[in-house]
Amino acid sequence: MISVDALTQKHLLALNRQFYQTFGEAFAEKRGRLQPGVDRLLPRIPPQARVLDLGCGHGMVLRALAKRGFRGEYVGVDFSTPLLAQARANAPADLRSRFVQADLTDPSWTSKVSAGPFEVVLAFAVFHHLPGQALRQRVLTQAAALLRPGGALMLSVWAFLHSPRLRQRAQPWERVGLTASQVDPGDYLLDWRHRGQGLRYVHHFTPAELEALLRRTGLDLKEMFLSDGENGRLGLYAVGRRPLPRE
Repeated sequence: MISVDALTQKHLLALNRQFYQTFGEAFAEKRGRLQPGVDRLLPRIPPQARVLDLGCGHGMVLRALAKRGFRGEYVGVDFSTPLLAQARANAPADLRSRFVQADLTDPSWTSKVSAGPFEVVLAFAVFHHLPGQALRQRVLTQAAALLRPGGALMLSVWAFLHSPRLRQRAQPWERVGLTASQVDPGDYLLDWRHRGQGLRYVHHFTPAELEALLRRTGLDLKEMFLSDGENGRLGLYAVGRRPLPRE
């Protein structure tokens, strides 16, 4: 498996950090409702569960859970200051919730999260922004380790290549000082045009690639499906479960 080198990975991570720090509020404006795939999974979360939400953004999942009667404990993690500010401002006051600023690409990010275990770990629209198979594997392994045995990890990645319109948003790597030979197969540079112009790195997963990622982590794959967008195929979702100890 080809993987980006350390310098290229650092370049791509810096690109995305700059994008979300600059366009965090504009991004939240474009995400005013839950994606159908997320809406499909949230009813499966027990009302009293401990939930860890990676890439929580402006806290929309917490608010949706509250409307469904959630009364457990919620911890949201994101690195974007503007998005976390919105999340804290809009969090329901009667719920046990905490928002943590942490960078998932930092190996020590788990030290900022309250001690597990969690019944559910969420990672919606996170892993397609992590460059390199090794980094994605490490972050998922760390997340899975925070699960209680039998707990569920629910994640989604952007399947933007299913949209002809979004495929046209792909930009040449030379715009950010790279070449196609320096990135992995499935890596793309996409433009942004809402309240300014920007660029961000995205990795497009095949279903087989996402399944392999979960299985290498030791999770049992329970479900995989496509949802979202104008054609119902712009989000690839997977649900993995941490195995129970063998008796």
